Amino acid sequence: MSTDLYSVEQVAERLGLHVRTVRAYIREGKLEATRVGKQYRISEAAVRALLGPAAAPAVPRHADASCVVELDGLDRATADRLKTLVLASAQRRPGATEPLRVQALHDEARSRLKLIIVGGLRDTADLLLMLDTWMESAS
Repeated sequence: MSTDLYSVEQVAERLGLHVRTVRAYIREGKLEATRVGKQYRISEAAVRALLGPAAAPAVPRHADASCVVELDGLDRATADRLKTLVLASAQRRPGATEPLRVQALHDEARSRLKLIIVGGLRDTADLLLMLDTWMESAS
């Protein structure tokens, strides 16, 4: 525990307040001070008590996107190549800090590839853009 004592002027300067405001806080009982002769002395603990508990760190905001993409007209070989491309792209993301999860299912009877993608907004958008580019080039 600190035993440093500060004058009213030092506390005012440290907190960015006017000297009269600090004296008013002492008179109102908001700031504990000891009178030494005609002057007040304020402890480090009293200054901390005036400031209150430190604010809790802000919780970072986070958003995930989940989407289902159904691609029709794909035979087994094409669907397998596209699944490999998508899964490799989800794994190889430079500087990625959170996972991008992808599940792929091929329905041979309907010639449909279903992709379920869950991840951060930007990563999911990048993967969808890649799929869109692939679909445009394939047609």
